[in-house]
Amino acid sequence: MYLIKMKPAWKWGGAYIALAMLLAVFGIPQAQAIPAYAQQTHMACAACHIGAFGPQLTPFGRQFKLLGYTLKVGSGLTPKVSAMVVEAFTHTQAPQSQSDMPAGYNPNDNWSMAQASLFLGGHITDHLGVFAQYTYSQADGFASWDNAEIRYARTVNFGSHSAIWGISVNNNPSLSDIYNSTPAWGYPYMGSDLAPGAPAAPMIMGGLGQGVIGAVGYTQIDGKWYFAAGAYRSLSGAFLNHVNADYPGLISRAAPYLRMAYQTNLSASSNLEVGAMYFGAKINPAAVAGQPTDDYKDFGVDGSYQWFGANNKHIVTVQGQYVHEKQTLNNTFAAGGSSNLNNTLDAINLNAAYWYENTYGVTLGALTSDGSADNLLYGGSPDTQGGMVELDWNPFGKSDSWHQPLINLRVGLQYTFYSKFNGMTNNASDNNTTYVSFWTVF
Repeated sequence: MYLIKMKPAWKWGGAYIALAMLLAVFGIPQAQAIPAYAQQTHMACAACHIGAFGPQLTPFGRQFKLLGYTLKVGSGLTPKVSAMVVEAFTHTQAPQSQSDMPAGYNPNDNWSMAQASLFLGGHITDHLGVFAQYTYSQADGFASWDNAEIRYARTVNFGSHSAIWGISVNNNPSLSDIYNSTPAWGYPYMGSDLAPGAPAAPMIMGGLGQGVIGAVGYTQIDGKWYFAAGAYRSLSGAFLNHVNADYPGLISRAAPYLRMAYQTNLSASSNLEVGAMYFGAKINPAAVAGQPTDDYKDFGVDGSYQWFGANNKHIVTVQGQYVHEKQTLNNTFAAGGSSNLNNTLDAINLNAAYWYENTYGVTLGALTSDGSADNLLYGGSPDTQGGMVELDWNPFGKSDSWHQPLINLRVGLQYTFYSKFNGMTNNASDNNTTYVSFWTVF
């Protein structure tokens, strides 16, 4: 991770300074189910999460998040602290170049501590809650903040209607969303830092994560209609250097984020959600005064389906997202970093999962990205097509497990395969990856 030290990209108001200090103290990256919430609510992790301890949310889990992580039973101290460790093994079909690997790793067949995290989560006041994670990655060689959110929420009744409304202050566009069909929470939930990934993705799919701060107002009406709107600004390079996060460049003015979704129950045991999103950002990559910006406009649609059998013995989920991005690369093109001034980029992510008694899970996924060929920006074409098969076993983490909810373990076997990679079909399979993970939360 390359970090840039520079003067603050924009002037902070007092509220933003206070928030940044709060998040920095709490620590904060990809959110998972944490026992802190289970202890606070006196419920098993499976009440909020599919697959025993997530991160897929059940309908109850969505409401828990909408209400700001504030549901509390009893008078114990909150928020609470939890921890997570993920040890993993990565094998690629063909060894990688040694120069592409982090120091201390072989071109292939590596064990690594993928994540070691501390979490702070839960009730602060009756209407204010937090999710915060601070993570060490062995491949990166340092600890850093990642996804972070402080959320204020209330309920209101008007006539025959009811609503939940709130404000989320967070550091990743779409982090505030409650559906696992949006970029911040989309599948795959685990993956290797030691294997090649798709060469390009739209900006909303992680391009600014942890490098920005934004406020998003939201409401859910009658448990069906969900609306959210907000904007994001750059964090200063100096602050991001302090928390070991990448500087994404200076966002001109503010980057708007818009979201709407409709959710309905198809039966007593199934639900369907369809939605749309928009994100736009004008970014000055090096934050040099007077330079033009690279402009990104991301338009997305998503959908999710959940079915729960009797007593949750069988669970089926289907999720998908499509994002179309328009790029006007005024800065990068002028600097000789791209072949084209204007590019487009499309990304599709689909997955379907089956869980038996929240113990045994199988997930099938498909991914594709395509767009304008640009030799300087992508080294060719961003066209990449592939899929994923994942098997999971949770020996601990169910409602009747030993020391539930404090002891959780998931053993995962994930295989990613490519039919096309960076526009090439020849040798695309060299990037096929086998990933074995041991994921524990306590």
